[in-house]
Amino acid sequence: MKITEAGGRPVLTRHAEAETCADPSSVMTLLADSDSTAGGFTSYRSTFAKGAVGAPAHFHTKATELFFVVSGSLQVLVGEEVTVLEAGDFLAVPPHTPHAFAAAPGCEADVLFVFTPGMGRFDYLRLLGRVMRGEAGAKEIAASAERFDNHYVDSPVWRAALDVSA
Repeated sequence: MKITEAGGRPVLTRHAEAETCADPSSVMTLLADSDSTAGGFTSYRSTFAKGAVGAPAHFHTKATELFFVVSGSLQVLVGEEVTVLEAGDFLAVPPHTPHAFAAAPGCEADVLFVFTPGMGRFDYLRLLGRVMRGEAGAKEIAASAERFDNHYVDSPVWRAALDVSA
């Protein structure tokens, strides 16, 4: 059973029925997009392999991005600070705050992501998978910045953190 009703009604996505997107270093399980939550939130779960880079430095203009580490360790950039989130840790990144994430050095990570308010991001996650598999180009990601409220920025702090991890 899959319940996906909007307007303040429950949203249930069974694990066995959830769509997944995979690339060489992670698997994303798509849980609830804004069309099924009346725009209230978007949620997915990502499992990262050891050394997997999740997202380069970016910010959102409309959404707060919530991170909950289910297991493993996630290295994150928030503003100009890099820290490691451990299993059970929660982080909320407000709009206009540059952030990035990757599996912490030598670790895997299983992370629940929630964006609020929600917006249709599942097509963006599908696009990321296609780019990582070489089926689409980075230009498509750049062209989608406004549509998906995902604005990439340069972060010397994040680049340095990744260089140390490598």
